Parts: sequence; C-alpha cells; structure tokens
Amino acid sequence: MPLSMATAGMSNRIVRVGGKSEVRRHLENLGFVAGGEVTVISIISGNVIVNVKDSRVAISKEMANKIII
Repeated sequence: MPLSMATAGMSNRIVRVGGKSEVRRHLENLGFVAGGEVTVISIISGNVIVNVKDSRVAISKEMANKIII
C-alpha cells in the first residue's frame, strides 16, 4: 500500500521505493529506504508529514505514492 494511504499515528515499515532513479535517490537521501521505519504524523490534502530516522519530513502526495509500505 502506498504511504499516502497510511493511517496517521501508525508506524510502518518501508517495503520498496519506486520512481525514476533521481526520485529514488532523493527519497533515500531524506531517509526513505527499504526496511526503514516511517510514522505518519498527518495527511493534509494528500500531502504527508512523517517521522523518518528521527526527522520530521513533509512530502507531496505524488512522492508518497512512490513509497510502498
């Protein structure tokens, strides 16, 4: 299931990060790596605010759809 469909407050494990190579590299630099933990803080208009690797990150709905949990 894509990260954009996750429930706020629940911790999830990242299964796969999709997209073009530059998109994957950008997401990996933010901390979104396969096997990593991500917790959704809130979803506003499809945009997602998450905790990943002890950092709070906001990503767009399009980016969140590329992260499979």
